Amino acid sequence: MINLGTSIVLMRILDPSEYGLIGALALFIAFSNLLIDSGFTRALLNRKTISPAEYSTVFYFNLGFSILLYLILFAIAPLLATIFHEPRIEPVSRILFLSLILNAGGIIQQTLLIKRADFRGITKVNMAALLITATVAIVMALNGFGVWTLVVQTLLFAFFRSLFLWLYSRWIPLRIFSLKILRSFSGLSNKLLLTSLINAVFNNIYPSIIAFFYPNSMKQVGYYSQASKYQEIPFGILSNTFRSVSMLVLPEINEQTERLKRVVSKMMKSLAFLSFPIGFLMILIAEPTFLFLFRDKWLPAVPYFQVLCLAGMVSPFAFVLNELFIAREKANYFLGVEIIRRVILVLLIALLFPYGIMGLASSWVVYTYITLFISLILSRKLIQYSLFDFLKDAVPYAIIAFVSVAAGYLLTLNIDKNLPFILVNVVVTGVLYLLLCHLFKLEMTREIREWISIKKNEKK
Repeated sequence: MINLGTSIVLMRILDPSEYGLIGALALFIAFSNLLIDSGFTRALLNRKTISPAEYSTVFYFNLGFSILLYLILFAIAPLLATIFHEPRIEPVSRILFLSLILNAGGIIQQTLLIKRADFRGITKVNMAALLITATVAIVMALNGFGVWTLVVQTLLFAFFRSLFLWLYSRWIPLRIFSLKILRSFSGLSNKLLLTSLINAVFNNIYPSIIAFFYPNSMKQVGYYSQASKYQEIPFGILSNTFRSVSMLVLPEINEQTERLKRVVSKMMKSLAFLSFPIGFLMILIAEPTFLFLFRDKWLPAVPYFQVLCLAGMVSPFAFVLNELFIAREKANYFLGVEIIRRVILVLLIALLFPYGIMGLASSWVVYTYITLFISLILSRKLIQYSLFDFLKDAVPYAIIAFVSVAAGYLLTLNIDKNLPFILVNVVVTGVLYLLLCHLFKLEMTREIREWISIKKNEKK
């Protein structure tokens, strides 16, 4: 909510083209951050016992490699400005890429907190960094700093987040670096790294494609990147929450196939219960929400936002299934399929590129559903959780969510003011959705009632 509130204020002040400058560089930042991590921290999470020497070795490698990457990116900044037809890219990128080094300084501390399941601590760290960063960014925007507001915002968040991770975790690296230790991680980490790099490239490639193929298109890059960012907020929260739990729970029971299937099924139902009503509601209230929050200068982003929501609704399911594959240590298997997925995405981009930016957005939606389908084929082979099982778990929630949102739309046809339209739809959809889930006796409403009952008894 802090992040969202800050973004609303900044988007009302800054021009879409200034967001486009940052969006065009998102591919390089995501790619570099993953290359710095090198898959080692994910491998650390997958191991049950880790020595101080192993943590220290990975820390020094991450930090050293981040400095090397920054120097390379600093050198190619003029080339990036030429590729994207925008001279401002050169100075902006050279400062923005410093965030790579700052982020690398806190990776191991965050890994330690995840390993301890200290998500409360991570939240405190993020909130403290966000509050400081938000204050500075809003002051800069109001004083006309333009795109440098976004650059400083990124750098300050990386700096304070790493600083607070150091202070909170109280971990300090030993003076130990061992190539032998790095090689011991290479079996799983190399395949996870390659998979993650492929993901980073294709998940962030769209703004770069728009900037490269459409000269003087920084506004369009801004519209697309912000539409993508905002549709990802709720689904990203769901994905990260369930992934955080999955990466701790699934490795512990990875040899118990029946139990794994039950746990995955429960996660799919939980995600469906939350993801579908959020997604359909976001599509319905997109235009009045953009008008109310960001003003009419951001209305061209609405169609991209609505289309991308169709992909966002199902993306968390694939993330959880990915954690299943990692828990089963099927890295070879997983990497091969990941390459096939991305070949499909390239073909979809080539096929729909002639239809413009909306065609690119549609290619991502089609790809997301194909990705989920492939993941379910894999999960059937691993734990007998099939496409039919998924449809049985998820479709009832999708149907009820759609019916609830449709009812909200019909009831608000005559409301022409933005805020009342948004509020009435949220209330009607929420109440009707929970009521229908209860009437049809879906499992998640029963789980909620039991949880509330337990909490009441604990208070007594």
